Amino acid sequence: MSADSKQPRQPSDDGGRAATEDAHSLLLSNARLTDGRTVDVRLVRGRIEAVGTAGSLSTAGARVDLAGHLLLPAPAEPHAHADTALSAESPGPVSYAPEEVQRRATEAALLQLGHGATALRAHVRIGGVDALGPLEAVLQARRSLRGLADLTAVAVPRLLTGAAGADGLAMLRDAVKMGAGVVGGCPDLDPDPAGYVEAVLEVAAEHGVPVDLHTDGDDPARLARFAAMAGGLRPGVAIGPCAGLARLPEDVAGRAADRLAAAGVTVVCLPQGGCAGTERRGTAPVRLLRSAGVRLAAGSGSLRDTANPVGRGDPLEAAFLLASLDGLEPAEAYGAVSSAARQAMGLPEVRVEAGFPAELVAVRGERLAGVLSLAYSRIVVHRGRVVARTSAVREYCDSAAALDLPRQARTDPGGPAAR
Repeated sequence: MSADSKQPRQPSDDGGRAATEDAHSLLLSNARLTDGRTVDVRLVRGRIEAVGTAGSLSTAGARVDLAGHLLLPAPAEPHAHADTALSAESPGPVSYAPEEVQRRATEAALLQLGHGATALRAHVRIGGVDALGPLEAVLQARRSLRGLADLTAVAVPRLLTGAAGADGLAMLRDAVKMGAGVVGGCPDLDPDPAGYVEAVLEVAAEHGVPVDLHTDGDDPARLARFAAMAGGLRPGVAIGPCAGLARLPEDVAGRAADRLAAAGVTVVCLPQGGCAGTERRGTAPVRLLRSAGVRLAAGSGSLRDTANPVGRGDPLEAAFLLASLDGLEPAEAYGAVSSAARQAMGLPEVRVEAGFPAELVAVRGERLAGVLSLAYSRIVVHRGRVVARTSAVREYCDSAAALDLPRQARTDPGGPAAR
């Protein structure tokens, strides 16, 4: 007997690996894509492993039948207000007690996750009597949401210039050390807006974090200075909602847009209107910004706070408004809340193709225009697993007038079809 044959055979770990892969795999079958194909999509360990014609892929893991649904890259929310969300009906002043902020921030994130947003950027005010308490509460909400959605906090100081701004600047640096992933604020509310922007950009450069500023955008000279200061800053600069640009003469707004485009600044518009960081309502001039080549993303803004007590926080509603009011094609409108929003947030691109992150949303419907019009039933996938479902069934009374009307099938993608 050879020496090799005397060695004990090591047990194979193939079975263990297979069991692990099964636990981390999901097959989305019979999904319709925007190009009209019906496909199976296999997800493994948070990424899209394969896309094939319907019935061509198999899995030993879970399976969800998406027949009747359009499968899309999941939207992202680039402009939320976690500390004030869901406070419109609160009696008296809004409470910034940490437990209240954490509760509201968590509930708001889950509401937006149900709409399909698997990544959210939340602006949080710091300073004053509450100091860093609201930020700590939002960061605690982020920890509790791990595995369901990715939440990034933007530190929003009140003042950054003059004697009163020294504490705000120190607190902004402390906020980044605590875990705020983005620095921002409202330069329009500071006595020295240019100095405010300069301070934010300085902190961002020190710590290598993105910048996201609130501005109405109604001062073209201020926008020009901002673009000159922000140009070339990495990892990136975003501003919004810039509704004031729409109130400027078109030629003046056009020149401001050209400067923003040249500086590589992203404008995050809020089609639903209403934002806790600005005093005036309205929406940015979407067509003008796009024609100038400005990077444009769309967010939801306020979610049922005093700035917009009926805000839904629904990215698909934002896309619907971009298509219906601003005349964007459905694909362009949806891109503003998905691919462009993710790019503005520094997130990896998502496509329904092998190798891309498994951040997906399936919406009942056959084509994108119909989905944006009637976005009722949704299935949300984050990191390769289903994290939220919303199901709606439309029925009509059994009368002669309704006999020939279309009925929505009673299929439940999370029911018997899922294994």
